[in-house]
Amino acid sequence: MMAQASKIRLIMKLRRSGIVDKAVLGAIERVPREEFIPTTFHDQAYEDIALPIGRGQTISQPLIVAQMTQSLELNDRHKVLEIGTGSGYQAAILAKLCRRVYSIERHKPLLKIADERMRMLGIYNITTKAADGMKGWHEQAPFDRIIVTAAARAQAPQPLLDQLSIGGILIIPMGQDKSSQFIYRITRLEDGFDCQQLMPVRFVPLLPDVAGNNEIIQPLATEDEQTSAEFMVPMPA
Repeated sequence: MMAQASKIRLIMKLRRSGIVDKAVLGAIERVPREEFIPTTFHDQAYEDIALPIGRGQTISQPLIVAQMTQSLELNDRHKVLEIGTGSGYQAAILAKLCRRVYSIERHKPLLKIADERMRMLGIYNITTKAADGMKGWHEQAPFDRIIVTAAARAQAPQPLLDQLSIGGILIIPMGQDKSSQFIYRITRLEDGFDCQQLMPVRFVPLLPDVAGNNEIIQPLATEDEQTSAEFMVPMPA
């Protein structure tokens, strides 16, 4: 009962913060966030905060998940690539809104746990693999939508841009350092890319290769909650 009340308060907060897509709100309401975090943090499952999930990674705060998902403008015909499976929570939200999700994670222990959660929850339209997410998933391309849950530095990886279908949307955090990260929405056009800067955030860095057993990335502070502002910035064609 307390969890349900907390979930209702969270949904109301998301609405006040500009999440107007009813399908996105419905997916967040239906996916049990407590199943994607360590039991130690279950009492904070429906607070609007990021939480640690191990390997120096975090599950993003619900507002960031909702903003990024809403910006994808999903429908049930879309094929989506996610870079950074993490706990599996974002993938589970996506799975409620699109035809199929392909998700890449560089930390094998996190991916194993995420796959087990998906099976437990009966989510079967997600395919995952442990790999270098910066290279995308060439065999399954093109993708209608791509979402990246770690921050690139100067620009989006070229393989991800190449694997985006014409008219497709890529949502990715980018920034040279933790104080200058923003979420960008990049739309592939017939003759190039249109890029909009959406909102400031704090994400762990986007890194190449599959992580070694001893690699731990120090998590950043909770993602920021500032109002989005759109404008045009140049992107490579």
